[in-house]
Parts: sequence; C-alpha cells; structure tokens
Amino acid sequence: MNQKIIYPNMSLVKQKLFSSEILEVSRAVEESISKVMASANIPIKKGQKVAVAVGSRGINQIDSVLYYCLRYLKSIGLNPFIVPAMGSHGGATSIGQINVLSKLGITEEKMEAPIVSDMDVVSLGELLQGVNVFFSRTAMEADYIVAINRIKLHTKFRADIESGICKILSIGLGKEAGATEFHNSAVKHSFKIIEDAARLILSKVNLLFGLSILEDGYGKLSKIEAISKDFLIEREKILLKESASTIGRIPFDNLDVLIIDFIGKDISGIGMDSNVTGRHRDIVGDFYESPHVKRIFVRDLSPRSDGNGNGIGLADITTKRLVEKLDLEKTYTNSIAAISPEKAAIPMYFDTDKKCIDICAATIGKSSLKEARIVRIKNTSSLYCMQVSEALKEEVISNPSLSQISDWIPMGFGEDGNFSFNF
Repeated sequence: MNQKIIYPNMSLVKQKLFSSEILEVSRAVEESISKVMASANIPIKKGQKVAVAVGSRGINQIDSVLYYCLRYLKSIGLNPFIVPAMGSHGGATSIGQINVLSKLGITEEKMEAPIVSDMDVVSLGELLQGVNVFFSRTAMEADYIVAINRIKLHTKFRADIESGICKILSIGLGKEAGATEFHNSAVKHSFKIIEDAARLILSKVNLLFGLSILEDGYGKLSKIEAISKDFLIEREKILLKESASTIGRIPFDNLDVLIIDFIGKDISGIGMDSNVTGRHRDIVGDFYESPHVKRIFVRDLSPRSDGNGNGIGLADITTKRLVEKLDLEKTYTNSIAAISPEKAAIPMYFDTDKKCIDICAATIGKSSLKEARIVRIKNTSSLYCMQVSEALKEEVISNPSLSQISDWIPMGFGEDGNFSFNF
C-alpha cells in the first residue's frame, strides 16, 4: 500500500435498453382487470371485502398501480383494504411493515383505503415434502384476495416460477412464520416448492385475480396484466421468460472492480441484484457468472431501504457511512428469515471512497489500477448510464448499444476523499 496508485481515466457511457413504458397507468390497470373479471364471471356481491396484497419492493409506480386497482374494486361495489405481503421485512413487525409501505408512497390517505397490518397466520396444510404452508389470517378472512407483484428473475435461485404472484402468495402472505418455514425447507427441497405451495394456496383461498407487473430495461412500468386464478401458474411461467429477455445487464465481462453507489431493499431483495452483479452466496447454491467481478465496492445504503442492509455481505469493501446507516435488527431479522446470515455480514469498511478504491487496487492482482477494468453504476436497477474505465474503451466503441457521453477524465476525489462525481 506504500506504492503510489495511478487512478484510471473514466468516462460516462449510456446503454440502450429495451424500452416500453406505459404512459396511462390508470387505463392499463382498468382495462386489464375488466378483461379478466368479465371472463372469470365471478358472482360479486356489493360490500364484499377484498384483501389486496402488496409487497416491499420498489416497483416502478407501484403506488399508482395499487391506487387504480383499489379504485376499480370500489367502482364495482367491493370493499378493498391493503395487506402487507412481505414476509419478515420491516423488522417482522406490523408497524415496521406499514413504514415500509409508506416509503413506497403507500399510505391510507394516498390510497384512500385502510391498511390492515399484522403478523398473524393460519396453516393451510402441508406439501408432500412436509412443508407447512402459512397464510395471513387477515387475508384469509376476507371474501376475496388480490395479489400484486412484479414478475422477474429471482436473485437466489432458478426455476419455472421465481419472483411474482406465486411468491407473494406463498412467502409474502406467509408473514415471518411462512417466510422462515419456506426458506428453511428450500435448503432441502429447493425453491421449486413455490409452485407446489401456490397450487395448494389457490385451492384454499378465493383469489379474485393476480395483478402482474413487468418493467422494461430502464426499470419503467412496461406491462400490467391481471391473471385469473385458473391460469395464474402457467401464465406466470410465460411472463417470467418475457421479463428475463428484457432486463438490463452490465455489457462487459471479466471486471476487476464493480462500484455500486447504492444498495437497498427498495432496489433488490438482497440489496443488489445478483442477476446484475453475477455474484451470489447462499446455502441453497452459490454462483459466479458474468460480469465475473473480482471486487465489489458498495458506497452507500439507499435512504428508502429503511436501514435494512441485507445483501451487504455480497460486497468485498464498503464505507463507514454505509455501516453507520445500518439498522442491524432489521438487517439480521431479514437475513435470518431468509436463512442467509452471510448476506448480512459486514465487509471491510473505510472512511472514504478513495481508501476503498485503494484497497481494491491492492487486491485485484494487477500491478496498476490504471489498466483495471472498472464499472461504476448508481444501483443494480439503473443500468442505462454508467462510468467505465479507459481499459474498456474498445468495447464501448464496438458495441452499438453503447454511446460515450463524456471525455476520458481521471477518477476524481473531493477534499473529503469521496468521489467528486455523483449520478
């Protein structure tokens, strides 16, 4: 560490991603629900209660999607209320889960509907594998249930069903008890039991419909599709493939350093999406894939993560400022329920960005940082703009999806030792 470090030149690069943003959310929600309700021919009675389940993810315009869904349900004479469906998130407390929803713009005042938050569950029975399937008592006691979630690749496993409606039904609405039971059981049986659990749940509850959400490569709302109970599982499998084909990725491989400005629960279930970083450690299976990063440096915790730093254990180096923002109770509760204590492990941390970069330089097996392959992103859900080192210059030029939007300038630090440029 006594050798003077020569920092690389960096440039801003824009990436062209799949784009298909929905501009009229209210219309998209209403038309989708109207279509599925007409085909399902469900005998609705005025005043029936509907538990509308929504999770903790920072899905684009989730507050608007929920609001217009609630408005539609009220327009046909139903009496909807909101139920947090986020397993152990929010510190596995009722008030904690209300606070998580509030950070997503979901409050009783804004939604014009009550939020009923509790952690009580009932058992719906056991799967053939011996897994006890728990379900929110409050949701179970409603006349109908609506589940809203984004369909996307999971950060933890690969299966025909990953993140989506089936997951929010089987794990989210299972509250802490269900999330813990499910994650522990997945060690032996894998997360393919989500599909088995969903089939059991659908045979026991009155699901009015699932409202699926897809995002484009820019993280914008691109598709809203209501799915009836009878077609939910098979349709979700198709939508997962569609989602996987359009997500944003880092367009380089064999990186020396990946710098991530923010991680957080509002960004990914494990703070930084392993489908983007290519790195995952987990008792149900590790993986190391493109962009094959040697060192991951995480700079800060998203303010909307509410102190939950689950996933920080996937980084090699971080900052003191991030560590000081951690709510360890929330972080540990989440990681333990997901049987992933390694994801809450705090890596080496230092006072400044410069010191963190210096440690990266000393541990990537190169004689000079100037020639290092470095990418810096805001977070793993924002990949349209990134900083890259000059070692990637030829790959930027040869990739038609990339365009350089700034000159090559030295990696800069302010007087405080932190990066002088911010996204």
